[in-house]
Amino acid sequence: MNKLNEIGLQQKDSQKVADQLNVLLANYHLFYQNLRGFHWNVKGVYFFQLHDKFEELYDNVLTKIDAIAERILTIGQQPLHTFSDYLKVSSITEAGNLSNGIDMVKATYENLTVLLGLEREILSLAAETGDEGTVALISEDINENEKTLWMLKAFLS
Repeated sequence: MNKLNEIGLQQKDSQKVADQLNVLLANYHLFYQNLRGFHWNVKGVYFFQLHDKFEELYDNVLTKIDAIAERILTIGQQPLHTFSDYLKVSSITEAGNLSNGIDMVKATYENLTVLLGLEREILSLAAETGDEGTVALISEDINENEKTLWMLKAFLS
């Protein structure tokens, strides 16, 4: 018999959701760090636009990181919290030594594509397990990330 956690979800199901949320959390941390580096190091004709845009993006990502970690705690599990753990499970890699704005936007686009794929997997699992709180969190994030992808693609066109 599977036990319920404090918010009434099956513990076994919540562990599965938390495992995937931890992968998402790790990827968001790498994405965040990439955006910080892009903000600091961007050069070229798009400097003023991209310097501000990367700051806007990383500020937003920091809020998402907190929300994901708090959701993991809410469903009774432990969020990853070391960069060594993040590096072990993240599909997004460090984007060092970039200064060209176009290359940075391309890397941002690719990173967001990875995040969207992970979010869709989590959305499916959370829906299957009746975890409406995670569904709501991830649904909102998917919508926002899809719009950002559209904007980045328009910039690159």
